[in-house]
Amino acid sequence: MTISAAACPSGDERVTLFALLLDTNARLSRTLGVALEESCQLPLAWFEVLLQLRRSPEGILTMSQIADAIVHSTGGTTRLVDRIEAADYIERRTCPSDRRAVNVGITALGNAKLDEALSAHLSFLDVHVSNRLSDQERKQLAALLEKLSVD
Repeated sequence: MTISAAACPSGDERVTLFALLLDTNARLSRTLGVALEESCQLPLAWFEVLLQLRRSPEGILTMSQIADAIVHSTGGTTRLVDRIEAADYIERRTCPSDRRAVNVGITALGNAKLDEALSAHLSFLDVHVSNRLSDQERKQLAALLEKLSVD
């Protein structure tokens, strides 16, 4: 039995575009992950958490904010935070306004490791993004991705 193209539109432009977005993200993430592991022994998921903490206003986020920022389940985020905390790159802190809540903050060692990783990350971006796109293309890509990321 054959399914018609109308019933299974795998060649549809929207399907193709989304597949290209997923494929590009997967390839860049995998390649960056290897580069970070080789250059500074930092897993990509750890880098993402440290970067989110650095970018937060006071270097502190709740567990749910971390999970949301790195698009992880809360259970997965808890296990991830456990491993990063064991390396002394982050620390859990009691929330002053809600004793039931737990905040996560980056440590001095975590900041130093993130600085090392950012150097490798910037080199990676030069090779895999900046050198492949013009200034105008980078601005256009950023605007389009921003437009798609709005809920």
